[in-house]
Amino acid sequence: MMVMHYFEILAHLPCVLPELGPRMRQKTKTMKRIPNYLSLALLLLLLTACGGEAPQRKAEPPAETPTEPQHNTLTEAERAAGWRLLFDGQTLNGWTGYLKDTIGSSWRVEDGAIYLHADRKEGWAWKPDNGGYLVTRDTFGDFELQLEWKITPCGNSGIIYRAAMSEKYPEPWLTGPEMQILDNSCHPDGKIITHRAGDLYDFIAGDSTAVKPAGQWNQVRIVAVGSHIEHWLNGIKMVEVDMSTPEWEAMVAASKFGPQGSNPSPDFATMSAGHICLQDHNDAKVWFRNIKIKPL
Repeated sequence: MMVMHYFEILAHLPCVLPELGPRMRQKTKTMKRIPNYLSLALLLLLLTACGGEAPQRKAEPPAETPTEPQHNTLTEAERAAGWRLLFDGQTLNGWTGYLKDTIGSSWRVEDGAIYLHADRKEGWAWKPDNGGYLVTRDTFGDFELQLEWKITPCGNSGIIYRAAMSEKYPEPWLTGPEMQILDNSCHPDGKIITHRAGDLYDFIAGDSTAVKPAGQWNQVRIVAVGSHIEHWLNGIKMVEVDMSTPEWEAMVAASKFGPQGSNPSPDFATMSAGHICLQDHNDAKVWFRNIKIKPL
């Protein structure tokens, strides 16, 4: 029985020629008289030969481990192109409060982001006691600004640019245009055209579907060259306007900044250079990161 068992194994080995297999199976009965030690030796010999002919598997390359993106940094190409970080990921160096030399306590750095710790409370007022605007110490004229933001549900904030910082103007939005930051889904301003995320606040509406839900990061680009302004949100152009045209001047005159408006300001959107301000609307937690600017 042992001899037949060995040759049945040989008949099914993949390295044995297919035409030999049936012959071996037919002859196993006639080979019962072969001594066991000879049949075992033959089996080992063929197994060794088969092992030499077996195809070798190629070693698979190790799976690449995905790397986390490096936030608040510039590539060599970006540095060569003139980009500059406005936030180093660790401190609020380069920033200050509006019309003050200190920064409100609601502003801090957390997990590599500028973090505004604010909540809408009973008796809410949009002017906060311990926050206020976070303002760049430097001013910028023609530029491309990029940053990312996220906000808690039903929150409101904004990015104001080319703002003057003078006692003549108690609020930066009296001189600087604003790109709105908002949770469109549940903040009351989400029902007002021109008050939604990415809009040129109170003037020009963009695509209200471009914004990501509360708690997710949104990518911003603001381009300002002379009187030409562009707002981009998550790769979608939201606003493009020339602020030197009669149409724009008519819009301002009819707005709250006009002579008959609630906040008349003849200098609104007239500054050729100014500060960049992050707004504390005192009703949401807001995060900002990857803030960089390229003078144009």
